[in-house]
Order: sequence, then C-alpha cells, then structure tokens
Amino acid sequence: MSATEDIDDSAAPLIEHLAELRTRLIRSVLAFLVGMIICFAFGSAILDFLLVPIENTMRNLGNPNPVMQYTAPQEYFFTLIRISMVGGLAISFPVIANQLWRFVAPGLYKNEKSAFLPFLVASPALFLLGAAFAHYVVVPLAMQFFLGFSDAASYLAALVVDGDGRKSGIDIVFNGKVNESLDITLKMIVAFGLCFQLPVLLTLMGKAGLVSTEGLRNVRKYAVVGILLLAALVTPPDVVTQLILFVVVYGLYEVSIFLVSRVEAKREARLRAEGFYDDEDDLLAEFDDEEVDDEDDLK
Repeated sequence: MSATEDIDDSAAPLIEHLAELRTRLIRSVLAFLVGMIICFAFGSAILDFLLVPIENTMRNLGNPNPVMQYTAPQEYFFTLIRISMVGGLAISFPVIANQLWRFVAPGLYKNEKSAFLPFLVASPALFLLGAAFAHYVVVPLAMQFFLGFSDAASYLAALVVDGDGRKSGIDIVFNGKVNESLDITLKMIVAFGLCFQLPVLLTLMGKAGLVSTEGLRNVRKYAVVGILLLAALVTPPDVVTQLILFVVVYGLYEVSIFLVSRVEAKREARLRAEGFYDDEDDLLAEFDDEEVDDEDDLK
C-alpha cells in the first residue's frame, strides 16, 4: 500500500467525523432557535416572573402599584430578546446535551460511558437548583437591601423640616428601568447556577486524576479566601447575601471533597480487584516509611 493510499484512508474517518459534527451542531442550533422562539412568544410572562422579587419588595416598602419603565423605543424588545436567548438555551439544553452525548459516546469505553452520563444529567439539575435558589432567596434579599437603603434615606430626609413647616429637600423615589432591574436578576441566576456546578466539575477532575481528596483538603484555606472574594464580586454589598453565598459554595466544596473521596475509593477497589494493588507491597512500603521516620528521629 502506498503512502498516498494511507493518507486517503486516514482522511476518510476525519471527514466523516467532521460531517457528523456539522450535523450535531446544526441540530443543536435549530433546537436553540426553536426554544428561543417559544420563550419570545411568552416573553412578557417570563419577564413578569423574573421581576417578582422587585415587585414584592416595592409593595412591602409601601408602594401599592409598582411601575417599571423603559426609556428607549427598542429597549423592551431587546429585553425580551435577552430573556428569549437565556430561556431558549435552558429549553434546548436536553437536545444539545443529547447531541453532544451521541457524538462523544461512540469513542468512549463502556466504563467511561457509565461514568460520564450521570454528570451530564446532574449538571442541568444543579444549575436549575442554583438558579431557583438565586431567584427565590438571593435576589429578594438584594432588592430588599438596595430599595430599603434608598427608602431609609428618604425617611431621614423627610425629618428635615423648614421653619414654615414645609419639608426641605427633594423626594427621592425609585423609577426602575426594566433592563437594568433584569440585569441584577439574570446575573444572580447565572452566577449561582454556575457555582452549583462545583461538585460536578471537581468530581470529573477527580475521575480524571487531576485533583485528589488530600489536595482539596490541603487547599481548603485558600478555597475559603477564594469563595469570600467570589461572594464579594457577584453579590451586592450586603453582608447577609454574601454570607449566604459563602455558606452555600463552601458547603458545595465540602460535598465535592466527599464525592472525590468516593471516586478514589471505588478506583482503588477496582484496581485491587484487577490485581494492580498488592497488600504485601503496601505493608512493605509502610514499614519502609516507618524505618525512615525512626532514622530521622535518631539523627
């Protein structure tokens, strides 16, 4: 067989893989567009749902008829487009994940398929859990902090009265813009959704041998500092909200350590069953380590 024929034979599978990748990408994009169109059709209802935390906060602060505004003709339309893109991605994710799985699965061994598939299911579930936590817990607290702060400032200004009995100063009221208020909600939802991916990420890295239980425990203090910085960056300057994010993410970090330890225990049990581990060798290694420690103590 000539070198030219070898090149042709190796190029054929590559072309087939590229053709299949193109097909998977086209199907994923079509699913995203369909999901986006569906979300755009119900865009007003979705927007009302996302603005519920700020609506409830305004009612609790004494505004019986909360009103949001937009100041540009195209602002409301592009706000619905943004909602449709995020919602379309969420709706089409099962289809996109299925296309990804069908493209990758033929190249995986049976044990790799059984290891990868649960994470493909757990990832969207954890993202939805984080998004729900942000929408129902974190965003209301953030709105309460921001609007409550301005309401308190207005109350203090109302105490200043001129000699003729009139209040001095200017009333400060909240006239919220739709896109700016939505920004806070979407950023919180995305941030917490991604933070809830921590167990999936670290467990996958543990399966790949990139991290270990001992390593995660050794860098725990650095993880605490990193989580505190993350809480300060993605949450409003509210101690309560930052504390909630810290507790949640740190709890996920500890859960990740537990999951990685389970992965390592299963890997060690499988290797022992296959004969790659020898208990006598382990005992000899421990005995050698003890002898080295004794020699160090004598020195």
